[in-house]
Amino acid sequence: MQRQIINTEDGSKTLFIPEMDEQYHSLNGALTESEYVYLDKGYRHNKSTEPVILEIGFGTGLNALLTALEAENRKRKTTYISLEKYPIEPSEIEQLNYGSLISKQAEELFSTLHSSEWNQKTNISSYFDLLKLQTDLTQFSFDNLPTVDVIYFDAFGPDKQPEMWNEDIFRKLFSISNSNANLVTYSAKGEIRRRMERSGYISERLPGPPGKRQMLRATRQ
Repeated sequence: MQRQIINTEDGSKTLFIPEMDEQYHSLNGALTESEYVYLDKGYRHNKSTEPVILEIGFGTGLNALLTALEAENRKRKTTYISLEKYPIEPSEIEQLNYGSLISKQAEELFSTLHSSEWNQKTNISSYFDLLKLQTDLTQFSFDNLPTVDVIYFDAFGPDKQPEMWNEDIFRKLFSISNSNANLVTYSAKGEIRRRMERSGYISERLPGPPGKRQMLRATRQ
């Protein structure tokens, strides 16, 4: 799959797939979107003392980077599990500037996250364990995963990858969600919200990141 490095409004870069006419992050700011949708409305919102995070779409590793930094800053022991079918290439990783925009520590951490082995749990820092699984979400069995506290649903849009957003997947995610677990996503489509609710979640629309009016957060009560 051909990918291009492009700039976003906050100075951070992202990847664009011409074949799909889709980018990995918002053009209004990759860093800004991830910080708002996944950190602020997901990780920080959830009250679990030692959260288990499940990410749908490791992508550029930006969500993992921000979460690892936050876990270290808050001294909040975090387990991070991420599913990705198509890992990006080392040459692409080298061109992404997230770490350099944040700090020297972040730059080193970003490299560590990407160099860690796939399909093997890795202790990244005192407060952050990472398990990257190279797999197809639509074929994946959740049976061997621990129950989770926060789900970052960061697949490509429902109009680009409809098979990733079907009700069966939300039912599986609900089944491994702890009480008071949260699922957050940039999408605010009405049908996606209804699928979440039919799967058992209570959902809410929240103000979206820059350039987007709304986003969704779902909770298992």
